[in-house]
Amino acid sequence: MSYLEYSVKATPTGLRKVLYLNWPLAILLTAVAGVGFLMLYSVAGGSFSPWAEPQMKRYALGFVMMLIVAMIPIWFWRNMSMLIYAVSLAMLVLVEFFGTVGMGAQRWIDLGFMRLQPSELMKITLVIVLAAYYDWLPMNRVSRPLWVLAPVTLVLMPVWLVLRQPDLGTSILLIAAGGLMMFLAGVHWAYFVAVIALSIGLVTAVLQSRGTDWQLLADYQFRRIDTFLDPSTDPLGAGYHITQSKIALGSGGWTGRGYMQGTQSRLNFLPEKHTDFIFTTLAEELGFIGGISLLGLYTLVLVFCIASALKNRDRFSSLLTLGVASTFFLFFAVNMSMVMGLAPVVGVPLPLVSYGGSAMLVLMIGFGLVQSAHIHKPR
Repeated sequence: MSYLEYSVKATPTGLRKVLYLNWPLAILLTAVAGVGFLMLYSVAGGSFSPWAEPQMKRYALGFVMMLIVAMIPIWFWRNMSMLIYAVSLAMLVLVEFFGTVGMGAQRWIDLGFMRLQPSELMKITLVIVLAAYYDWLPMNRVSRPLWVLAPVTLVLMPVWLVLRQPDLGTSILLIAAGGLMMFLAGVHWAYFVAVIALSIGLVTAVLQSRGTDWQLLADYQFRRIDTFLDPSTDPLGAGYHITQSKIALGSGGWTGRGYMQGTQSRLNFLPEKHTDFIFTTLAEELGFIGGISLLGLYTLVLVFCIASALKNRDRFSSLLTLGVASTFFLFFAVNMSMVMGLAPVVGVPLPLVSYGGSAMLVLMIGFGLVQSAHIHKPR
């Protein structure tokens, strides 16, 4: 009996699927989202509008979507992976011609009842298609150049479209997620060493070109690099966001100023306090203890995902679960690094905490795939 035949026959039905659900993971996700509701209530000055209430409704919808995706057998998602990828890629192309412009970028498709950001959907879609590719590919071909070129192409096509929007943060996340999937699939380490060496050489060339006839970046782009390395060079201009973020982080201390007592956020010194910089609001009001507690919740989510992947004997399910976990890790790692001044400000939301619709719904769909892999694993 083939594995697919076994999977179909062994697929649990009805109430058993609900019982097999990874409930600790679902509870952890709700706890993280609950932290977001509290912080959005705080930054609105003690009001459920305009951010906390819509976020609660979106999470409720996302939780239902997670359950629906979880109930569908995992082999269905494997068989549909290429079609899902093609649809997501087509949506990125549609953004190029019919996308809605916001904050100087063309990233959304207006559906009437909501604005969908296809680049967010691609973060999960890319994980699905790469997991399916490496599930199909025999292990002895994983590191052969021709078979490495195919996943690289799958990654670079959406990256090119996303860069045109422009959205550097999402492009970096797509490249990182694709690289992690290839690493987890067993691609030889020499490829990654070559890419890292090439990246270091490129960065060195860019910095060395400054002020020469062959300068590789415009002057304003070099000024952005200067601001990242030392925000005090332009504290009221390009360095304003990160300077105010650091003030908020430092003023929180160990225990914080108290819930709804943050001066930087309440007096509107902190930019994008309900989206990209919401972690600094949390750190100012709840201090180091609050920040490390949220990081602990994120870590537990990763632990349950990794444990589920290690116990699963299906290669596609394991890679898919690890890929979603890796994407989730990249979200909060990049966001926290960004608001602490350890990485450039690239507009990456804090998962399940920052205000936003597309990112939350797509992430819950991703965890629905993790739940589907957990429910339908061979027992």
